[in-house]
Amino acid sequence: TPYKKPWSSFPKKGCPLSMLKPVSRYLDRRGVRGPWSLAGEQRCDFAGAVVIPALAESAELFATLDSLAAAVPAGGMQPLLTVVVINQPAGSPDDISIDNRQTLAELPRYAERQPWLPLTWIDAASPGLELPAEQAGVGLARKLGFDHALTRLDWQTSEPILISLDADTLVSSNYQQGLLDHFQKHREGGAVIPFRHRPGNCPAQDAAITYYELFLRSHVLGLAQAGSPYAFHTVGSALACRASAYLQCGGMNQRRAGEDFYFLQQLAKTVGIVQTKGIEVSPSPRVSRRVLFGTGPSVERHMRGEADAIRYYPLRSYQVLHDWLTLTDDRQTSSVEELLGEADAVNLHLGQFLRNNRISDIWPKLQRNNPAPQAFRKAFHTWFDGLKTLRLIHHLCDTECARGSAEQVLPELLHWAGLQKTDSPAAQLELLRQVQNQGLCPLATL
Repeated sequence: TPYKKPWSSFPKKGCPLSMLKPVSRYLDRRGVRGPWSLAGEQRCDFAGAVVIPALAESAELFATLDSLAAAVPAGGMQPLLTVVVINQPAGSPDDISIDNRQTLAELPRYAERQPWLPLTWIDAASPGLELPAEQAGVGLARKLGFDHALTRLDWQTSEPILISLDADTLVSSNYQQGLLDHFQKHREGGAVIPFRHRPGNCPAQDAAITYYELFLRSHVLGLAQAGSPYAFHTVGSALACRASAYLQCGGMNQRRAGEDFYFLQQLAKTVGIVQTKGIEVSPSPRVSRRVLFGTGPSVERHMRGEADAIRYYPLRSYQVLHDWLTLTDDRQTSSVEELLGEADAVNLHLGQFLRNNRISDIWPKLQRNNPAPQAFRKAFHTWFDGLKTLRLIHHLCDTECARGSAEQVLPELLHWAGLQKTDSPAAQLELLRQVQNQGLCPLATL
């Protein structure tokens, strides 16, 4: 992509010195550089921004925008800026280019029809503006929107927020006000938002999205029961953060898939995460091949009848994780040899995993650099993070306890969590929605 200095229009006037330097430093060092700019709404005084990547989304995007318009706060409260990133990789097929051109043509007309919804957009799809093929993906598209949104926020009279949404996701009517209220009440810099996939368009699709969302929720339930501080959903359309937290954690990554997982993990390590209450987003259950894993591919594979499309982590994997995390809570002064001996006693495959991940080198450094118990715990969970947690679970599934179906796994997991046992996946899903969306399983902290 041709280089173009992108931040000359950053509104330095009115931005306090306390934020001017961090914002400018981030944009200069980590901001996306290229020929892109914001069109549409030009004000620079917003209390927050909702960023929506859109790749060939003309059929879904405007329903999402309608739901955002219906969620504009009443009573004169300033609405949030909506930033749509119309994007495609260089060399995309004609059908994607045509769809994106339709979206780009419609956005100015939509902005005129809905003047109460401040709307801006980035053209990363027209010739010469496409995303570089080797970097293109949802991570770069989100980053492009977030980085540009930083230049339109009110840094002087508010602590602005950034919100991640998808083009096929509807929001509740109190979405904007609820997020503004949330960050006024909580000190943590990151947030996850309750979600509920919309029903499928046919029985097969409805069953597929039921099993997939149940997989997401059962995993978070298992992590919560194990005591992991990474027991939160990682859904790209259901997360938010303070803009200052975005700077602190280095901004959005550019991964083609899983960008939400890694971004939330970094927020958890740096500024903490808490779940919002009283608002909800409704992602689409549609089939999609745009990413390597996630909702779309899993739904498609399940609808094709693939037996291993959606397999659940067994209770045993979370029990071993629980025993490992419990073990480390009061072993700060133990030698690595003592620690490994007790880990082997918990599970030989756990001991093997720890040795493979160089615990013999890591543990003494954690002890030496973090003498205070609270600092040690934070440092440990910064090392044994969400990714290592997932890798341990995969290791246990590969070596000891294979994954299973919802019917095989969920009754035992629900019983372990003290919840009502049921054999119906639909009933299991509704139960976990009630428990998790209401915040009845509080998030642990680092």
